[in-house]
This record gives sequence, C-alpha cells and structure tokens, in this order.
Amino acid sequence: MELTVYLAGEIHSNWRKEIKDLATKQNLPLQFKGPMENHDKSDKIGEMILGKQPSNMLTDEAASSINNLRTQLLMKKSDVVIALFGEEYKQWNTAMDASRAIEAGIPVILIRPEKLHHALKELANKAQVVVETPEQAIDILAYVFAEE
Repeated sequence: MELTVYLAGEIHSNWRKEIKDLATKQNLPLQFKGPMENHDKSDKIGEMILGKQPSNMLTDEAASSINNLRTQLLMKKSDVVIALFGEEYKQWNTAMDASRAIEAGIPVILIRPEKLHHALKELANKAQVVVETPEQAIDILAYVFAEE
C-alpha cells in the first residue's frame, strides 16, 4: 500500500524537503503532492495562461483561481494532508487547505508550534492529530504501516 500525502503550508522554507527526507529515512511508501513551490510561477500563472490582466488585483484573482483548481484536484487524490503552520509567515492558505481537507473527509495531521495553540484551537479540534514537529508527523504515518 502506498499513501499520497498533500503537504499544505507556506512555500518559503524547506519544510517539505524535511518531511520527504524523514519519510525516505524510514522507507515509507509515500507519494507527495502540494502547492506550486515556485512562488513566481504561482503568482504569474494567471497571466501566463490568460494573458495580461488590467490590474494587480485581477492578476492575483486569475492566479488564485488556477492555483485553487490545482490544489483541489491534487488534494482530492490524497489520502492524508499534512498542514504546517510555521512561525514566520502568514498562514491563510494553510488554514484554507486544512479546512478544505477536513470538509472533504481527508484526514489531517496539523503541525504547529505550541505558541499557536490558541489561534488554531478550532482547526486543531477538527484535525485527526496535532503535533509540533515534522518528525512527529512522519512517525504517525510510519505507525500506519506498522505490523506490530
């Protein structure tokens, strides 16, 4: 059995590589999906496909429509979502993606530092598991495959 894991969260740090490396070290049969990590391409995809937009707001709208479609398609094909809330960046997209997964019945492992407990309490209450580190998230997935 192989699981598809959607990695929801900010695209500015290397946390996805860390998750993938941890999974490889444990030899877990996981396939990973996630948002477009090329930030420039993500921001410009609307104009790349639909052409020049008349304002910055419409440029953002065009890109977000295409990015939302991509996220929805990839997330629907996922068995589990790992949603990381870091301390450095605003996490609106992470909250939206985790909520979307919960509403779709896709299990969510929420990674967040303890100091964000209060801010994320309602979302955390709906997630299957809440952890503080990528290592803990991967250990949970390793447990899924444990025979004994």
